[in-house]
Order: sequence, then C-alpha cells, then structure tokens
Amino acid sequence: MSLLAKDPWEQSLLTLALEARRSMVPMDQGDPVDPALLYLAYEHCEAVTAEHSRSFYMASRLLPREKRQHVRALYAFCRGTDDIVDHPGDTVDAELAQWRQHTLTGDAPGDDLTAIAWTDMCRRTQMPMGYAAQLVDGVARDLRQARYQSFEELAGYCYGVASTVGLMSMQIMGYRSDDAIPYAIKLGIALQLTNILRDVAEDWERGRLYLPLDELAAFGLDESDIARQRVNERWRAFMAFQIQRTRHLYAEAWPGIAMLSRDGRFSTAAAAGLYGAILNRIEQQDYDVFGQRAYVSGLGKLSRLPGLWWRTRAFPSNNADQGPAGQGMITAANTDA
Repeated sequence: MSLLAKDPWEQSLLTLALEARRSMVPMDQGDPVDPALLYLAYEHCEAVTAEHSRSFYMASRLLPREKRQHVRALYAFCRGTDDIVDHPGDTVDAELAQWRQHTLTGDAPGDDLTAIAWTDMCRRTQMPMGYAAQLVDGVARDLRQARYQSFEELAGYCYGVASTVGLMSMQIMGYRSDDAIPYAIKLGIALQLTNILRDVAEDWERGRLYLPLDELAAFGLDESDIARQRVNERWRAFMAFQIQRTRHLYAEAWPGIAMLSRDGRFSTAAAAGLYGAILNRIEQQDYDVFGQRAYVSGLGKLSRLPGLWWRTRAFPSNNADQGPAGQGMITAANTDA
C-alpha cells in the first residue's frame, strides 16, 4: 500500500492512525444484550444525532439500516465525550475515567443507552479501540489547552477530535484498503476546520481560540481583534486564506470516497458537501462569524444532494462492495451543523 503523505503534519497523523489500528485489538465479545434494551439504545442514539447535528443526521439517513444505526451510535459516543469536557465540573477527571471504562472496555452499564449501543456496534464491526481512545484523549485536550500556535499543532487537535471519527466510520462502512486512511484523516480535518471557522465567537466565549496564532499574526491580527469582533480587511483576508485551505483539504479527501463500499459513498459525500457548504455561507456573510452563525438551511441541503449523488455515481466498483474488509468513511466533526 502507498499511504503517501505530502507534508510533515500529514505523515505524523498517518503514523498515529496506523499505530492505533495495529496496537489495539477489537473489543472482546460479551454477554448478549436484551433485544428490547438494544432497540431503545439505538433509538436513543438516533434522537441524540437528530438533536445535535442536522447535517450528520441527514447524511446518515442515506445509509442502509444497520450502518445507519451504527454511525449514529458512533455520533452519540462522540457527543457524550464532548458533553463531559464542554461542561466540566470538579469531578471531570473521574467522569472521564468512568466514561473510558464504560466505552473502551465493553463494560457498559445497563442504564447508559449510549454506551450500550456503542458497545454493541463496536463488537459487531470489530472496531479497533485505539481510534476511540485517541478520540477521548483528543476531546480531553480541551481541558488543558485553549490556544494553538501553528496549523500543524491545530491539525493534531483536529485529528484527535474528528479524523478519528472518520477512521472509526471506515470500520463501519466498508473500504477497499488502508490506502483510504490518509483521505479519512484529511476529510476529518476539513470538517473540523469548518466548524472552527463557523464557531469562532462561540469558542471565544468558552475561553478557547482554535485559530493558529502565528497565522493571525501574519495577517496583522491578534486576540484583541477576536475579543472586539472586528470584521475588517485583515480579518477578511485571514478568513479567505483559512477557507481556501479548508476547501483544498476537502478536494484532496474526495478521491477517498471511491475507496468505500458503494452503499456508503453517497452518505459520505453528503456529509462532506453539506458541511463544506458552510464555508460558502461564511463568505456570503462577508466573513462575519460574530454577528450570526453560518448555517445551511434544510432546503439548501436538499438542493445539494442530487449533485453529490451524481458525482458518486462516477466512482467505479471495488472489492469493498463485497464485504467488510475494514469498513467506511463518514467523517463527522464533533460539533453540530
């Protein structure tokens, strides 16, 4: 397999992904779960997805039933991890330790519907738990770090909170070979960068700034401009640069969709296309992400689906269509859209 990476940050993240895949075996099989409880657990995950991410919920509806249930269990797991870190209390370390115990070892308590569905999904898909551990570590990074000096450093954060989701989704969906891994990493970073650009004001209110500090300085900006919510020519130029790079990552990730099982391609393309459209809205708002939140309406999302479907039809068949060789690539950042 080639697994080529052009830049140093890409190579370091690829190394992390391969280490996680190889170093941790899938979750052990446990006792069967009562079917009625399992049904409730997956219904709960569907509700969580519908409430917190309209784009991901719409994209997941394009999957076959079992894969749809599984990616929503994945989303609920990510959401649960986020919630612990986004609303930390005095017991956050204990809460995270308990969450790790419940979700990374198969020790799901009978009253935690997210953990029940997540554990069932991991066992059915033979999920490498190294990816899940990296995600929990990535999300927990928010507890100790609120600034990023460079894009390379920020890309590492994006890998932890978003690319890992794509790598786990690959295990659900079906893919041709490990050559798909670099594409999943890039798509995850593109999705998370989109959320970062959209949520500058919201993150600032939480005491976090995910924009590379050295790049802000290069455009003559600093944190005072964020605090004062200045939208001037320097800010517009900075945001245009960020959007251009993010779009480039989307474009570089697109060929990886062809490596997925056929029934996962449209959903993945929809996730990428619907999130990517947020960048258009930021531009239409003259790069003002302070006064209003950039989003794509339901009608706007629906209008994009036919074109995305048509693009996926041009992809050839591959051996991922014949069964779970490793499994798919819906990548979802950990925030809503």
